Amino acid sequence: MTHIPTLRLATDIGGTFTDTVIVDKNDNVIASTKTLTTHENPAEGAMQGAKRALEAAKARIGDVAGFIHGTTLATNALIEKRGARVATITTQGFRDILEIAYERRYSQYDINIEKTDLLVTRDRCLTVPERMSAAGDVIEALDGQCLPKLLRQLDSTGADAVAICLLHSYANPAHEKQLRDLLHAARPDLVISISAEVSPEAREFDRLCTTIANAYIQPMMSRYLDAFEARFVAEGLTCPILMMTAGGGMTTLKTAAQFPIRLVESGPAGGAILAAHIAAESGLDEVLSFDMGGTTAKLCLIDNAQPQSSRQFEIGRAARFIKGSGMPVRIPVIEMIEIGAGGGSIAGVDRLGRLTVGPKSAGSEPGPVAFGRGGVEPTVSDADIALGYIQAETFAEGQFQIDVAAARAALTACIGEPLSLDAFGAGDGVSRIVDESMASAGRTHAVESGKDLGPRTMIAFGGNGPLHACRVARSAGIDRILVPANPGVGSAVGFLFAPVSFEIVRSRYAMLQTIDLDGINTMFESMCAEALSVVRQGDATSEIETRRIAYMRYHGQGHEIEIALPDRALTVNDLALLAAAFEKAYSRQFSRPVPGMVIEILNWSVHIATITGRDVLQMSEPSRREIIPKEHRQIFCDVHARHLDAGFVHRKDLVPGDTFKGPALVVEPQTTTFVGADFTLLVDARSNLILNREVIS
Repeated sequence: MTHIPTLRLATDIGGTFTDTVIVDKNDNVIASTKTLTTHENPAEGAMQGAKRALEAAKARIGDVAGFIHGTTLATNALIEKRGARVATITTQGFRDILEIAYERRYSQYDINIEKTDLLVTRDRCLTVPERMSAAGDVIEALDGQCLPKLLRQLDSTGADAVAICLLHSYANPAHEKQLRDLLHAARPDLVISISAEVSPEAREFDRLCTTIANAYIQPMMSRYLDAFEARFVAEGLTCPILMMTAGGGMTTLKTAAQFPIRLVESGPAGGAILAAHIAAESGLDEVLSFDMGGTTAKLCLIDNAQPQSSRQFEIGRAARFIKGSGMPVRIPVIEMIEIGAGGGSIAGVDRLGRLTVGPKSAGSEPGPVAFGRGGVEPTVSDADIALGYIQAETFAEGQFQIDVAAARAALTACIGEPLSLDAFGAGDGVSRIVDESMASAGRTHAVESGKDLGPRTMIAFGGNGPLHACRVARSAGIDRILVPANPGVGSAVGFLFAPVSFEIVRSRYAMLQTIDLDGINTMFESMCAEALSVVRQGDATSEIETRRIAYMRYHGQGHEIEIALPDRALTVNDLALLAAAFEKAYSRQFSRPVPGMVIEILNWSVHIATITGRDVLQMSEPSRREIIPKEHRQIFCDVHARHLDAGFVHRKDLVPGDTFKGPALVVEPQTTTFVGADFTLLVDARSNLILNREVIS
């Protein structure tokens, strides 16, 4: 009898830990594990995790029928400046697109302003004579006679990769493709990214930056993906590997290698997909996902089971919380706020005598002091260990010993002595600083989106999310927390709920009153065919859904509003409906429409994805049964600021309907849920942990 593989495996490589999850054909998690990330060779840590998880599942790698991978490698390479040496080629006369940027300073009155690092210095900005009109008509042909001079200039820069961004190439990519072919013929080893494929949208600065970022990480990511695939194939993997993207979908290794910029933030996107899936199952309309790992914390607003999305974000901000201080990238992305606050975030006292936490992280190498791997500076995890929130006997599946005394000694030496505090006061200070930083980031993100955190349910996961959820929720004004099953590997679990998808955005300017419907419909046919071909490479049989979007604005405005289009060819009868839909959306965002204004459309997009089941899971709530924890551990209580005995409960021993009051620690193999003194825990019908905040007199 022929053996048919039925398991699916997901691996998420983070800055500190690599998470691995295996599910059966019914999407039940049958094994999961966390292993330390091996930065020199990330595939090795992923293989260690896969072997451990397969052993726990009593399976072989040949039993895996689906493999999904997400990684922070692309993000870290951009932030840490570990990419290729890139040169740019733009239209003659437009050499200084990067220098001019938005023609403004991100902090108007800062005399010591730090300029945004855009990865390419002016001496590597080259030009060629050519010109396209905004309509895509050739004004000046690209003359191949310019090639010898261009090659000499290119060789003198020592560039490994080239980003080509010619004027109005989104309207007509012919010159970019011609130039790429000429360069490839002359320099076959040169890595070339063209803006017409990476980000075919108007706005030259954003388009050029996106193409530079893609070219910057393309050589490294291509080598990494080839090595990753070869490593697993050598061990017996027979199914294709799919990559998680920043937009919350999956794509093939081939597409990922061509457009690695779409892999930026792919790990956090998996967490948002998990939270959206849980929100759909539980019938939650307003959610804040809270994913805290070893290096960063990520927060995302989710409404009606859909994560908030965007088409632009910034990389490597010179000023962490100031928009415009980073490198703009225009790709489909799940919108979230990410701060350098994780278990490995390093704490200290600055020259002004202030307690600081992050963004620098100890990561997995050397890691927190208590890990005994060479770390000497106290971290958030050291504070949690010193305060009793992390118990050595249950931490990280017992992979390594925790030295509580070392954590307390480091806190005392580096923080306590300068501030006249003992180890517990220092640890409590670290905890309060990092928790308030995360809560403040969540509040700011909500305000910028015109939303309120108060009525939302926080869905907490990640290695440190459940541990800090109560403290962050209290500061953010949130009264209800949900901790799902397998929260320590939440992002990897989320990968397994993601669809295979691809989104294409194109710029084609049109006024609604004079729109060329035939031209728009022809463009949509081409976009749908292109997106579908990518999706079918990853999933040849599943049913698909298509979303068409128009980005509309009033004439003369600088930014657009997303308006849904019908999934069919547009007709004259649709124009009035589109105008009404735009004015309704505009009124919702800006209080009222502007009468008599001409409506225009700059960008159009198509998003094709396989359909995943996300229906509300109807289950009757179990009868409540108040339990009294049989074991206790001493903690330094964050509410009362003194030592208290906290209940110590193994999550595997809890059943739906169980309830008890905090303070308590609910432990499981990859994380601990801390139930604050002002929270009550209830296990719901789906075995989620529900924490509700109560007022303490």
